[in-house]
Amino acid sequence: MRSRPWLPPAPRRRAARPTLAAAALAAVAALAIAVPARGAEMDRILSAVVGLRAEVPEDARTAPGLGTRRTGSGVVIDANGLVLTVGYLVMESSRIFVAPRPGEAPEVAADFVAYDHATGLGLARAREPLDVTPIPLGDSAAPTVGSPMIVASYGGAAGARPALLVDRREFAGYWEYLLPGALFTAPPHPLFGGAALIGTDGALLGIGSLIVNDARRGDEPVVGNMFIPVDALKPILGELLTTGRGPGPHRPWLGLHSEAVDGRIVVRRVSPEGPADEAGVMAGAIVTAVGGTPVRSLAGFYRAVWASGDAGAAVRLTLLTPGGDLRELTVRSGDRYAWLRPAGP
Repeated sequence: MRSRPWLPPAPRRRAARPTLAAAALAAVAALAIAVPARGAEMDRILSAVVGLRAEVPEDARTAPGLGTRRTGSGVVIDANGLVLTVGYLVMESSRIFVAPRPGEAPEVAADFVAYDHATGLGLARAREPLDVTPIPLGDSAAPTVGSPMIVASYGGAAGARPALLVDRREFAGYWEYLLPGALFTAPPHPLFGGAALIGTDGALLGIGSLIVNDARRGDEPVVGNMFIPVDALKPILGELLTTGRGPGPHRPWLGLHSEAVDGRIVVRRVSPEGPADEAGVMAGAIVTAVGGTPVRSLAGFYRAVWASGDAGAAVRLTLLTPGGDLRELTVRSGDRYAWLRPAGP
C-alpha cells in the first residue's frame, strides 16, 4: 500500500508557499546533512525498529474492532529487549512475536509488559536477545513545526521515509482518549502502527498511532500521521514496568465511542457490558451536558467526565435520545482496565 501523493493547492493571489512535496524533498537533503546516520550508522539506528505480531483471543473485548491478528512495528528501547509500541497492537494479547532485521533473523517470542490507556502506549519484552542497538529516547518537545524527521516502520531502510513535523496539538479520539502535545507529520506513512518517529540526532521522538486527514489543519488540510510523543512515556515508564498499566488513580470510563458533529457529541457506539451500556445509553444519542455543564467538543466532554472523580464515580449525562426526547441519566463509571480481558497483567 502506497501513500497518496500530495497535490499542491491551486494558485492564489497571495505569495506562494512551498508545497509539502517540495518541503519533503528538502527534508531529505536536510536529513542527509544533519543526521550522522548514513550507511552503516543509519542501518544501526533503523535496526531498533522491529516487526511486531500479536495474537488476541476471540473473546477479547477489543477483538471485534481491532481483530485477533495484529501486526505493526515496535522500537527497542533498552538492552534487554524492551519494545515500545502503540498500545492497540498488544492490548489483550495472548501471544506476541518480535521480528528483528528483515530476512536475517527469525521471529522471537515476547511477553506482554504493559498497556497505558491514557497515552495509548504499549510495551513488550523479547524473550531472547535481539542483537540490535536500542534507540535512545529523545526530547519530543524540542523540534519545531517544519523540522525534518524520519518515519520508520519495520523493514530497515525500505521502511524509512522522510517527513516534516507539520503540527503539534491536543488530539481527542472517539474512544475516550485525549492526548496533549500529539505530533503530526506529513506526508503520511501507510505502515504507521507502532512506527518510529526519529529526529535528526537519531533519537526516538514518537510512536506511530494513526493516519489522519488533518495533520495540518486550515483551509487546505493535509493528510498525515499522528504520533504519541515519547515525553509521555518518561514519567510513567517505571509504573508500567512494575504494574503493567498506567499510574492510578484511573479516570472514570463510560464505554462510549463518540464524535463531535457541529458542536454536538454524537454517540456512535456503546461498548457492550460497559458502564454506559448498563445504564441504558444507546447509539445515536447526543450528549448535551455533563453534570449540567454543556459540552460541545470531545475534549470538553472528556474533561467534564473526568472532573466527576476517579473510576467508579457517578457521571450525570443529559442526553437527546434517538427518539428526540431529552433525558438525564446517571452512569456509574468504570475502570477501562477492569473491562478489558488482558492475558498480561
